[in-house]
Amino acid sequence: MRSSEPSIWLLMLLAAVVATTPLAIDMYLPAMPMMAGELDTSISLVQQSLSIFLAAYGIGMLLFGPLADMLGRRPLAVFGLSGFILASLALSQVDSIEWFLGWRAVQALAGAAASVVVPGIIRHLYQQHTAKGMSYVSMIMMLAPLVAPAMGSGIIWLASWQAIFLFLALYGAVVVGFSWRFLPEIRTEAGQQRPAFFSGYIKVFRHKAAWPDIASSMFASFAFFCFLTAVSFVYIGYFGVTEQMFALLFGCNVLALMSANLLNSRLVVRFGPQRMLRFGLVVALCCASLLTGFNYFGLGLWYTVLTIAPLMASLGLMATNADAMIIMQFPHNSGTATAVIGTLRFGSGALAGPLLAWFYTGDALPFSVLMLSGVLAIGLSQLWRQLAHSRLSVTG
Repeated sequence: MRSSEPSIWLLMLLAAVVATTPLAIDMYLPAMPMMAGELDTSISLVQQSLSIFLAAYGIGMLLFGPLADMLGRRPLAVFGLSGFILASLALSQVDSIEWFLGWRAVQALAGAAASVVVPGIIRHLYQQHTAKGMSYVSMIMMLAPLVAPAMGSGIIWLASWQAIFLFLALYGAVVVGFSWRFLPEIRTEAGQQRPAFFSGYIKVFRHKAAWPDIASSMFASFAFFCFLTAVSFVYIGYFGVTEQMFALLFGCNVLALMSANLLNSRLVVRFGPQRMLRFGLVVALCCASLLTGFNYFGLGLWYTVLTIAPLMASLGLMATNADAMIIMQFPHNSGTATAVIGTLRFGSGALAGPLLAWFYTGDALPFSVLMLSGVLAIGLSQLWRQLAHSRLSVTG
């Protein structure tokens, strides 16, 4: 075990690398109507860019996860950030929705190359306290979605939607500079060969003990993206809040996520990631059930607000600890394990939009039911884990 923890500056750098994705997702949300008009297309096609981004990000995770184990973390992070910069610059110059969608896919692929390296670095730095390290990084990284919608609104008020992507390019340039200088490289241990591309996936998928935690992470992400996809409609379209109030309510949910990660960083060493995940599951089941009931009976905005915040916090608590337990099981294939987690999480997130459209009723009930279904699926996954461990104890 290491004698000292990494510096706050290194944690901030790791969080800044991961933050490229939430910034790219959230900053342009307020600009969607303006973009639809200037690109001479429908708002639905602009909204599809979010699903395309998530799908491409998941594919990028699959591609770059094993490469992180084979080639090293720092070179891949620099490569991904450089691609993110170029794609962001291209997005600021497009004049058609087709080019916009294409470059969004490239931006997502590059972002995946950069962010896939971070969990492996955290595991190397924190060892058995990986959940604590991931909580710290997640808590700092959550500043990005907290301020992104407000920043996007401010940028289009001062300039144009193209300036949002110029800002993302500038952000990427700053992060790649610091990564080139300060991001640590994880060397392959003496006598240990670098894994082949597909061997890591074979090892991860054959390790059945990790399956329930992988499923828990995936369903937590599904519930989260149900909220993210529906939040602007629910708050602005259905409940009729202003854009300024929307940014405030959105920020409250992000603050709840940050608080959950702060709580986890303080308690996970004492109680362990499994118990913290179960605590989050109990809170999530209560809040998701209340949220569904409130919207079934058509109650007001504040019933939704007061149940969504603790629900989002509990989803963050479960996802962080599930991810940590997965990564800890694959010390030499952390990049590949991260790829599996990321692909399933963002792949399930990409399903949120089509499912919400399929069950659209004009009110807030569909997203509530889908979030509840995601939480129930986490409960079933953890029951599966418990039964598998009990069976292993009996046979062992």
